[in-house]
Amino acid sequence: MSKSAKEWSEAPAVPEGCYVDARIYTDQEIFEEEQEKLMRKTWKFACHVSEIPNFGDFRTLDHAGYPLIVIRGEDEKVRTFLNSCSHRSSMIVDEPAGCAKSLTCPFHLWSFDTRGNCIYITRPEGFEEAGICKENRGLREVKTDEILGLVFVNLDDDCMNLTDYIGDGLEMFNDILGTKELEVFHYHRVLMDANWKQWQETNMELYHEWGHVVNRTTAVAVEGYHDRMWKLYPNGHGTLEPFEVEYKNYPGWKDRSSKMLPGLNDGEFRVVDIFPNTTLIARSTSLRIDTSTPIGPGKTLVEYRGLGIKGESAEDRAMRQKHHNQLWGPLGRNVPEDVLFVEKVERTNRNGAAQFGLIARSEGGKSQDDEVVRGFYQEWKQYVGRQPEDIKQAVVSISPEPATHQKNTDR
Repeated sequence: MSKSAKEWSEAPAVPEGCYVDARIYTDQEIFEEEQEKLMRKTWKFACHVSEIPNFGDFRTLDHAGYPLIVIRGEDEKVRTFLNSCSHRSSMIVDEPAGCAKSLTCPFHLWSFDTRGNCIYITRPEGFEEAGICKENRGLREVKTDEILGLVFVNLDDDCMNLTDYIGDGLEMFNDILGTKELEVFHYHRVLMDANWKQWQETNMELYHEWGHVVNRTTAVAVEGYHDRMWKLYPNGHGTLEPFEVEYKNYPGWKDRSSKMLPGLNDGEFRVVDIFPNTTLIARSTSLRIDTSTPIGPGKTLVEYRGLGIKGESAEDRAMRQKHHNQLWGPLGRNVPEDVLFVEKVERTNRNGAAQFGLIARSEGGKSQDDEVVRGFYQEWKQYVGRQPEDIKQAVVSISPEPATHQKNTDR
């Protein structure tokens, strides 16, 4: 039955951990704490190695409010620096991508090499009295590491190393990413009027697939769909058992039964969520990587990359691009609908019309179980120090090493 205002504001009568306070998406204080305590302490996917293959190739990004430059040095090593000149803090690079053998700040023309060393100061004699020289004005380096061609960055110099942080979280993608050399062939981004967690929830809870016409005809209706099991890993990551999608069920589409990515079978679907905000999805012939950048409580930038096999024929690449864009392109039948879903949620959360969000589905860890979302919020609260069910209530005891706290659940 319908509810009165008082009843609407009462906490749901569900088991512990099965709902979140809607203010978790809209509260400015929570957003700022997430930036400081979570985003600046965890590994962030920055780019794929194919985007910076040669000496001087760079990509720029914003992460937790910090502008960054990811660049390949003459020694082939990929490094990341704060995109801020060590003189007067001007941003050095504005372009999203490019190639530069050195980085020159446009403000006063100080220059830096690809190792972050300052190599030129305009009229240096004026700084001698203050003791400023090239040798002590290098850029601020940010921890950078690679795994299976994926470049990650971390703003915390004392963070857990990437290998330990990921653990076995990418085991479903070892053969896809590690058998043949891949490259990015598609990139687009969307600025959403929604909170970053709303987006990440959508990547984790498959119950929302009922909202996609394509998904409910090619996947949800197929035998075995509901029997797959989620697997949770330490540090908040999660993956789902593979499944073969019936693309021919959608009018005008055909089976994806040729030119598969390494390790995949006909129509096979795989997904992994890397905590806190990166997802890899493989659909037989195409691979998508997306990662979100929180800009404000109700504003999120999401970047999407499509990957194919490097050196493949023009015919194979065209096929792969078609399959990728049918679902995940800017006009596809999946990603644009996901954006619509989360923006609808944000509109009711924005001014307090919604009070709570349910994450209460329990199906023994099967595909449309909310277990992986609940695991996400268990990890979230260890970093942020707040109870997801009531964001004004602090967690009583916080582990000094939150990223190692979650147990591995093998089935």
